[in-house]
Amino acid sequence: MKFQITDKNIGSVKADCELVFIIDKNFENKFIKDKEAFEFLGFDGEGAQLVQSSNTIYVGIPKLEADELRLGASKAYGAIKNLKIKSLKVASYHVGCDRLSIQSIVEGFLLGSYEFNKYKSKNKPVSLEEVIISTQELNDVKIDLDKAKKGVKQGEIIASATNFSKDIVNEIPEIYTPLKMAKDAKDLAKELKNVTCKVYDEKFLEKEKMNAFLAVNRASANPPRLIHLTYKPKDAKKRIVFVGKGLTYDSGGLSLKPADYMLTMKSDKSGAAAAMGIIKGASELNLPFEIHAILGATENMIGGNAYKPDDVLISRSGVTIEVRNTDAEGRLVLADCLSFAQDLKPDLLIDMATLTGACVVGLGEYTSAIMGNNEELKHEFKTKSKASGELTTVLEFNPHLRELVKSQIADISNTASSRYGGAITAGIFLDKFIKDEYKDIWIHQDIAGPAYTEKAWGYNQSGATGAGVRMNLYYLNAMAKEL
Repeated sequence: MKFQITDKNIGSVKADCELVFIIDKNFENKFIKDKEAFEFLGFDGEGAQLVQSSNTIYVGIPKLEADELRLGASKAYGAIKNLKIKSLKVASYHVGCDRLSIQSIVEGFLLGSYEFNKYKSKNKPVSLEEVIISTQELNDVKIDLDKAKKGVKQGEIIASATNFSKDIVNEIPEIYTPLKMAKDAKDLAKELKNVTCKVYDEKFLEKEKMNAFLAVNRASANPPRLIHLTYKPKDAKKRIVFVGKGLTYDSGGLSLKPADYMLTMKSDKSGAAAAMGIIKGASELNLPFEIHAILGATENMIGGNAYKPDDVLISRSGVTIEVRNTDAEGRLVLADCLSFAQDLKPDLLIDMATLTGACVVGLGEYTSAIMGNNEELKHEFKTKSKASGELTTVLEFNPHLRELVKSQIADISNTASSRYGGAITAGIFLDKFIKDEYKDIWIHQDIAGPAYTEKAWGYNQSGATGAGVRMNLYYLNAMAKEL
């Protein structure tokens, strides 16, 4: 799908169909030309309605905001994708920033049109090839043409990075092993400007004493890989390190998951996939930061040599861990990866993981949790990433919950002594592996809820959503503007 910006009035733009947004069921929109038909069609301003006589698709949005434009564009695509419409035109709808309004529409089309259909024997063809966006604006605000073009470019880059991550998460576990993730990371580095990739094998992990990481992999037939992607532009202003949980499959280990809970566990690599998407987006956006992605790629399987409940593991940082549940494996991989990441001396450290079912129970399927020690940093991230459309909630550490991860025989336990507050106690576990000098620049993101769902929602199809990519790229973009 191609996007074109024009400064012609929408009426003089030639296209097979026009998209008009109806805000808050307000039929006073100057682009509406089919009011008389709405009553006959039973259209009340909600959902999407195609009026064939004027070749116009009307989509209702409750308010004029960036994410509502994304949702509206996605709805429009869904309504016309099986029709023989090759081109669509739409006017501009100002949301406080010329670039953001255009960017949101582009993202909505590209996110909404994503499909993972490689295993389908038959697929319906889609005719839509071009979306033409006029700078003519609903409320007569002058839209700057250059900013509009920049909005298209940024929307394409960010949506592409998100869809790239979706492909990784959606791929089946038979195909997507740690070695496949390593290959994809190497291929990505070859394609991108200023990006390099290093891949480390199990011998390196042994040398680095990454025993927690190795323990999780012990029963897998597929060897683990520590993957280090680096985007390094000239005159980088800050060094930012992302750490991604890359469990290409999680059976639960000897603390075996019930069968129903094992389904969808190909999604346990979502954190690593998001980190790869962020590197892709950062390079294509030419962000002024040195950005690293540390990915812990492994499987958690069962076998005679599997690590066991009651084991004590000595992590890379020297912290000893009592294993009380082998299904709390992601935090073990992250513990060693976070230790490795801190050797890079970051100015900002962010980990992303589908870490806990408790986070999904607490926040629902559509919201990610933000945790850490620096209250100002957490709230800054939430504010600056809001325009991405990804929903986040800040969860607070507290000393009472810290007591729950204490161990009688080791420095810390990999599960809490209470089932309550499980998302936070998992974050507190990770905090044990953050050095004092980095505690105030670390953010933990639990993306377990929105990373993968078995039903479509908003502009997300069923399956992977690329959770974490957009919110972090929006945050980095906001930081770049402040320089």
